[in-house]
Amino acid sequence: MMKTTLFYLASIVTVNWLFAHTDPIMGIPPATFLVGAVFVLRDYVQRQIGHRVLLVMLTGCGISFFMASPMVATASLTAFLAAEAADWLIYTVLPFRFHHRVLASSVIGVAVDTLVFLPMIGLFSWQAAAVMYASKMVAAGVVWIYYTVKA
Repeated sequence: MMKTTLFYLASIVTVNWLFAHTDPIMGIPPATFLVGAVFVLRDYVQRQIGHRVLLVMLTGCGISFFMASPMVATASLTAFLAAEAADWLIYTVLPFRFHHRVLASSVIGVAVDTLVFLPMIGLFSWQAAAVMYASKMVAAGVVWIYYTVKA
C-alpha cells in the first residue's frame, strides 16, 4: 500500500520536473507521453487509502514547487484540483467495478487536466493536448483491459 502511494507521489514530482526542465520536441513536451500513469495511480491509491489521496496530491504539488518550478507546480495544483475533483467524484460515485470506474473517471478528469494544465504553463497546442489525452487514456485502457481479461 505504501509503495503505491510513494510511487504516485514520485510520479507527480517527476512529471512536473520534466515539464519544467525539458524543451518541447516539435511543439510537444516530452512529459506528455508519461502523464498517463499519474491518473491511474491516483485511482489505485484512492482504492488503498481512500480520500487521503488528496493529501498525497497536495504534497506532490508542494514538492514540485521547489523541485520543478513555482509556475509548473501552480499549474499542476490548479489542474489537479479541477481534474482530480471530477475524477474523484466520478470514481467515487459510480457503483461500477474498479476498472470501469478508472476508465469512466479518466475520460472526464483527463480532459479537464489537459485543458487546464497546458495553457497555464504556456505549452498548449492541439497536438500536445491530443498526445497528453491519449497517453492518459492508454494508461486507463490498459487497466480496463487487464481487469476485463482477468475477470
